[in-house]
Amino acid sequence: MVLQKSSDLVRINARRTDVFDIFNFKHYIGPNPYLDIGALVFDFALVESRKPLPIEDYIARIGDRYPNLGSQSYESYAHLFAQVVSEVGKLDMDLHLNRWSVKPYPDLVRISVQSLHERTTREVAYFVWDWFEAITQDEDFTFDEQLVRLQNKFRASVYGGPTVYALLRTAYEKGIPAFYLWEEGLMQYGLGKKHVRGIATTFNCDSHLDSEFTTRKDDCKAFLNTLGFPVPEGDIVFTEKEALAAARRIGYPVAVKPVVGHKGIGVTADVQDSKELAAAYNRALAAIPEDQLTRIIVEKSISGSDFRLLCVNGRFVAATERRPASVIGDGYLTLAELIRLENRKPARLDTPTSPMSKIQIDEAMELYLEEQRLSLDSVIEKGRTVYLRKVANLSAGGMSIDATHTVHDDNIILAQDIAQHFQLTCLGIDVMTKSLSESWKSSNFAILEINAAPGVLMHLKPSEGESVDVPSYILETFFESGTDSRIPIITFNKISVEELQATIDHILLQNPNWTIGAVCRDGVFVNRSKKVLSKDYNSNVQTLLRHPKLDLLIAEYAEEILDEEGMFYPSSNMVVLDNPTETEMILVRDVFDGSTVVIRKGNDISIRRKGLIEDYTLGEDEPFTRVYLKETGAIL
Repeated sequence: MVLQKSSDLVRINARRTDVFDIFNFKHYIGPNPYLDIGALVFDFALVESRKPLPIEDYIARIGDRYPNLGSQSYESYAHLFAQVVSEVGKLDMDLHLNRWSVKPYPDLVRISVQSLHERTTREVAYFVWDWFEAITQDEDFTFDEQLVRLQNKFRASVYGGPTVYALLRTAYEKGIPAFYLWEEGLMQYGLGKKHVRGIATTFNCDSHLDSEFTTRKDDCKAFLNTLGFPVPEGDIVFTEKEALAAARRIGYPVAVKPVVGHKGIGVTADVQDSKELAAAYNRALAAIPEDQLTRIIVEKSISGSDFRLLCVNGRFVAATERRPASVIGDGYLTLAELIRLENRKPARLDTPTSPMSKIQIDEAMELYLEEQRLSLDSVIEKGRTVYLRKVANLSAGGMSIDATHTVHDDNIILAQDIAQHFQLTCLGIDVMTKSLSESWKSSNFAILEINAAPGVLMHLKPSEGESVDVPSYILETFFESGTDSRIPIITFNKISVEELQATIDHILLQNPNWTIGAVCRDGVFVNRSKKVLSKDYNSNVQTLLRHPKLDLLIAEYAEEILDEEGMFYPSSNMVVLDNPTETEMILVRDVFDGSTVVIRKGNDISIRRKGLIEDYTLGEDEPFTRVYLKETGAIL
């Protein structure tokens, strides 16, 4: 086993008592010299003046938390450290970050771990370092507490929303390029003219008018009523006095909710009398954004269960029953204690990938308990189920139960008929009924509202029942496969502006209607039109791949760019290498099956295409451009 030592007894980041040191952090958003995917790269060494414990001691302690790691053997401390960083980097949230590598140098080891969000991954590395040092010193380490801090950091990132992450992970699994557009606050899936952009389940191809219309619950309800769909009777009110009058006219029980809202915030169902109505009105009022008028819906409360019907591209794909948060008494514990116990369950990790959120204690809960003549201090008899809310709000601790295979055909047709009236990729339809297995035509069925940006986690990870792979349905709306999400890419290790323009002209002669993006260290072009060159090389590449009409990309990735920034995109359809360095040879690593690779070394030419290799020597005065321009026909 090799022990890598800090050179010259110099501590870079190590503290006085540390035996390990990590330093020289660098983050790559895409393929790089160390991994063929986005990665955090850093150096690892042992502090020469101090000795670590035997590696078996670290393995044993780590194995207590991660048994799968404790059963393996490791070449060095660095290999163990890298694997632990990779494992912890999943954050107990089943993140898809599982790639890592170790590259030894004389005085240190360079570790690379797959990364999505730089700050979170960097903190994971420091977290693992602190853990190793705590093991060395035989000190307590508050693992779970610090892991929650890391989970919260990831949740606060642009990737941390459950729907965004689910789509991102599915894109990764399907080979669909995906990246975040920081200036726009959007995710992009696919490249060039094949791409779509969006926020969660809302995309640039959706009608923003339709999306906005769904937020106007009053107008939307009137529209559905016009179409003959079942909606509860109700009124729009502007004051508490009007709300009381509307409830008397409609007849109790009623439901109260803001016209503009989401996630069940400010919604109160089953309001039984004027006292409850006043409290419900105030909750709805508090949920209205400051820039919105005071408009509140008072409507007939329908008995039954709360369901979400989900349509993707006009097609019904999933149904979920949503139940309010509840606890079961044991005859000893108070409600507050039962809630704390329930919140400790692994299913309630309250992370982007956990099936249930933690139960939230707030005024709405306490008022509902009061209606049941209970309080948080009440001891509940053994076996009794106490529901903590009237509304099945998943973000406040409710449960989701898959109901996809129970839905009556009439209800599927209803959902699809509604979806056909909206130019929206995803549409969530919230309904109240005793059972989805009964037709809406013959049951107490009511459409409560529709949502233009429905979440996917309740379907993907229900509290009970089978998972429905909604992210796949969504992405397959745009791309049948990963191949369908890409445009052809030609990658060079070196190319001049003149050679770049000649390549553009050559391709345009064959495809005069194409839009070609091209970038080298000295220029950016769209066809022959020169554009502004950013100092950040990969931002030039991203800008081109963001172009909605781009048919083909040509890009230069020389050694210094690969070392400094890495590549922006994974894989190429054609790679042209002119006397490449060892680092530039990684461009051959990132090619598709069937891609063409042209390599020149001196006057010797090697061409690889579709499993065949052709070697020859350039003729006297024969330009290299003639070789690779001829080969472009294979990918066009």
